[in-house]
Amino acid sequence: MKHVDPENRDLFAIADLAKEFGISTRAIRFYEAKGLLSPERVGATRIFRRRDRARLILILRGKRLGFSLRDISDYLSLYDADRTQQVNLLSEKVDERIALLERQRDDLETTITELREIRKLADRRFAKA
Repeated sequence: MKHVDPENRDLFAIADLAKEFGISTRAIRFYEAKGLLSPERVGATRIFRRRDRARLILILRGKRLGFSLRDISDYLSLYDADRTQQVNLLSEKVDERIALLERQRDDLETTITELREIRKLADRRFAKA
């Protein structure tokens, strides 16, 4: 059987997508239940189209970058809408995420500095004993 690059396929089974992206079929069904994916059905079988695959890529990227499912849903709801709105929402959410990560980085650096100071004090006290 000839291998077809996923980029060039039109139809996908749930197992195909799960394997390609290294996630469980349960995760894909969860995204469907949340309204993020809308596969067609033939009987009990889910048929995913290229559009569903593209949406899944965006969902997984959004999750990897730390966006909530709500943020991802808001973005996807604009998928076929005005591109200006989509870009504006994306820019706003990215800026918020960057600000949060920068605050977390600052907190981590402060914590690491404090822990190093505690370690130095402990080492000095142990050396005196």
